[in-house]
Amino acid sequence: MAHQTTPSSQKALMMELKSLQEQPVEGFRITLVEESDLYNWEVAIFGPPNTLYEGGYFKAHIKFPIDYPYSPPTFRFLTKMWHPNIYENGDVCISILHPPVDDPQSGELPSERWNPTQNVRTILLSVISLLNEPNTFSPANVDASVMFRKWRDSKGKDKEYAEIIRKQVLSTAAEAERDGVKVPTTLAEYCVQTRVPSQDSSSDLLYDDLYDDDMEEEDDDEDESEMESGGEEGQCEEHDGELS
Repeated sequence: MAHQTTPSSQKALMMELKSLQEQPVEGFRITLVEESDLYNWEVAIFGPPNTLYEGGYFKAHIKFPIDYPYSPPTFRFLTKMWHPNIYENGDVCISILHPPVDDPQSGELPSERWNPTQNVRTILLSVISLLNEPNTFSPANVDASVMFRKWRDSKGKDKEYAEIIRKQVLSTAAEAERDGVKVPTTLAEYCVQTRVPSQDSSSDLLYDDLYDDDMEEEDDDEDESEMESGGEEGQCEEHDGELS
């Protein structure tokens, strides 16, 4: 069937896909865009309960390079997302997806960037963490970042950011219905069918304190987080002028 020797990246992706199907990450569904193409995956993300994204059904594509896992994939939301670290075209700006080059100006350590020990599972956990804990120091969407900070600093009294997110969540209901998907809205529903393996206990970060910030020590009574995948919310790089 294969015209040439199967690239090692195909074997790696096949193993990862099998692992994610057998031991899914909570709140995610993974499928191939086309069965014959291992390099393009479709991701459905359920918004975690007890967050602004509760009840949401968000779709994204992960596109892998031919030399994966030595180079990182790209992660692009297909669903419209208003978020400090998501570009207007849906691309996610996150350290773990940046190539492992030494770039002092970025503010990122090479250890925070992609390396071949990372995988789709760590990417998914980093993305869900980023949704709830945006990095506002080098945003991909400046307006969303300003709005998020107002919401966070006002302890939710400034509702503009939250209202935009909730509207986006509500707008995803039609797509979920089209796909025949029942979106979980309680922790029990969210966790039961897709119990994450014990080594990925970092799924606790789904319920991190939404007001937490690197520059401020605000211990709200909501919860305290332990970030396993440290640094995944790093600086954004130049993005071909997609933001004005």
